[in-house]
Amino acid sequence: MYFFFQKLFRIYFRLFYRFQVEGAEHVPQTGPVVIACNHISNYDPLSLGSAVDRQIHYMAKEKLFRIWGIAALVRSWGAFPVKRGAVDRGAIRMAMQILAEGRVLGIFPEGHRSKTGKLGPAYPGVVSFALRGTAAVIPVAVIGPYRLFRPVRVRIGTPIDLSDYIGVKTTSVVLEDAANVIMSAIEQLILSNE
Repeated sequence: MYFFFQKLFRIYFRLFYRFQVEGAEHVPQTGPVVIACNHISNYDPLSLGSAVDRQIHYMAKEKLFRIWGIAALVRSWGAFPVKRGAVDRGAIRMAMQILAEGRVLGIFPEGHRSKTGKLGPAYPGVVSFALRGTAAVIPVAVIGPYRLFRPVRVRIGTPIDLSDYIGVKTTSVVLEDAANVIMSAIEQLILSNE
């Protein structure tokens, strides 16, 4: 189901948004991967999923899974529910299981869409998944805006070196520092477009 929709959305984005993907070769074809991406639109999971050959799993707000019809579509696109505004241990376990099984986890470190389109600060807790295990951490920038017949680019960077943070006690300072490293890598991808 996922790969059917992936092909469908690739066609859609190419037809209506002059869709361009750069750096797809940077995503490992096997093994656990955390993809960390900026967040400018509700379209981001769809365009990111269209850009990467492997299936990406995302956390999505729980209320989407209560809407008949939408829930099945969201699940087929690799999403799983997370409760906002609280520590959702079930969602954390699911994210860690995805990585333990050698799959791909997509995260939006900002935690929500940017209303201005500018890169916002990261929620340090979101990047904690990148520090657990041996997943490759890949920065991605979606460069819009999503306006009909205007180009949308998905720029995929090289893996981020977080080795300084692996195996150390996960404190708020460590999480914040790692979040800044990730956001800096995403920012560089955005700036290289200007």
